[in-house]
Amino acid sequence: MQYALAALFTLALLYLIGLLASFVVGKKLIATLEDWVSRLPLVQTIYGAIKRFLQTVSQPPVKGQRVVLISFPSPEMKAVGLITKVMTDTYTGQELAVVYVPTSPNPTSGYIEVLPLADVVMTNWTTEEAMSFVMTGGTNAPDTVCFSNPPRVAASPGQ
Repeated sequence: MQYALAALFTLALLYLIGLLASFVVGKKLIATLEDWVSRLPLVQTIYGAIKRFLQTVSQPPVKGQRVVLISFPSPEMKAVGLITKVMTDTYTGQELAVVYVPTSPNPTSGYIEVLPLADVVMTNWTTEEAMSFVMTGGTNAPDTVCFSNPPRVAASPGQ
């Protein structure tokens, strides 16, 4: 019984050492490949931009929900988009949303739209759900969605 436990413990220890080594070696290999890519002029520009975009999309949004609907390409139609940044208009102080609208079936290509944050319709979708929606051409859409913002309540007199 002791020999079996010793053998099992040894195997588990060797497995953990191998797992740790693979993470270290794997990270060093990726870092080396990225260093090589960073030395190629045109490739580095494209690779760097895609890497920054994917890092931005994978992080939680700064303000509100990241997945939104915007009126695009016409006021009667909506497109799924991802808020990548919120800016402020220099003259009016109005908040503006920078929205990336991915195209189907390849979400790495798309459009960048800048529009008032008030015109953006927030959804309760995760980024993964939105990407799946885009890549499948909308076939896995939820049964319900907020197509427009709720009506604004006017302030009553005296308030």
